Amino acid sequence: MLLSFFVQAQGIREWCPDPADVANCCTVNGVPTLKCLEIVFGNILTLSSAFIVLVLFIMLTVGGFNYLTSFGNPEKIKKAQGTMKYAVIGLVIFVCAYLILKIIDVLFLGGTGSLFELNLGSQDMNQ
Repeated sequence: MLLSFFVQAQGIREWCPDPADVANCCTVNGVPTLKCLEIVFGNILTLSSAFIVLVLFIMLTVGGFNYLTSFGNPEKIKKAQGTMKYAVIGLVIFVCAYLILKIIDVLFLGGTGSLFELNLGSQDMNQ
């Protein structure tokens, strides 16, 4: 339930938040169109990011607990340090991937934030 609240706070999008506003709906007469793909892709990215952060937090917690309960046993200490080390490496990789994408967005797209959005239906074909 807590994960559900966290994910919804991050921006899970509905297929048709307001049925009166046809421009923001990706369905036509209740049938999903290709524009729904951008919503599915965005929701998968949001959920996977939340899942990665949750897994890294659990790894750090388990590694810390194992370290505290090792009672000086060198094998248990080494295993706990390895768990925490891999959790920190995973966090660094996750943050670096986000920052690389953000830098690409700022340098090449003018910082519009459109790199993190898949907009299939927003471009006019007559331009």
